[in-house]
Amino acid sequence: MEIHSAKYIISSPKVEDCPKPDKPEYAFIGRSNVGKSSLINMLTNQTKLAKTSATPGKTQLINHFLINNVFYIVDLPGYGFAKVSATTRSSWEKMISNYLQQRTNLVTVFVLIDSRHEPQRIDLDFLVKLGKWGVPFNMVFTKADKSTQREAAKHVRQFIDEMKKEWEYIPRSFVTSTIKFLGRKEMLGFIDELNSEFEENKSEI
Repeated sequence: MEIHSAKYIISSPKVEDCPKPDKPEYAFIGRSNVGKSSLINMLTNQTKLAKTSATPGKTQLINHFLINNVFYIVDLPGYGFAKVSATTRSSWEKMISNYLQQRTNLVTVFVLIDSRHEPQRIDLDFLVKLGKWGVPFNMVFTKADKSTQREAAKHVRQFIDEMKKEWEYIPRSFVTSTIKFLGRKEMLGFIDELNSEFEENKSEI
């Protein structure tokens, strides 16, 4: 799949304010500063579609981007560390959980995990939460260029091994680098497959 157009649509404070749920939707989420905006820009081949920042907690709303006039990419606030008050963090968590559980056109959530680190409990716990909610997800291991290929592969393997302790089925995962465009073709191909399934299911309803 080639990206011909990618445009910002709206930033919503709650799921009710999101665009009409008539197109397949892919949400991106991860710990603060995991490289979410950079990945979205890499996938869409744009440099400034999603705003990147060195400051954790920059994304504060549900941000919709329309891709090829066919599907949405959604940039969600990060979970975990952010220099915000407990009240603000609580409101973010409520907004995210409502979106993930109520958005009817959400096809899958891409959960971003930093490949430079050994498995983090906060990431594993978030996947368990998605499982309890019945929300489909896939893992995206980011920043593979920031360490050696061997080290990144080791951390990915360790993470999958940790998941196997709690999960019978391990979803598909991707290893990415926004510098080398690693994983872009694979992720877009996967989204293209899911878009076709979405249209088939819609036509059967």
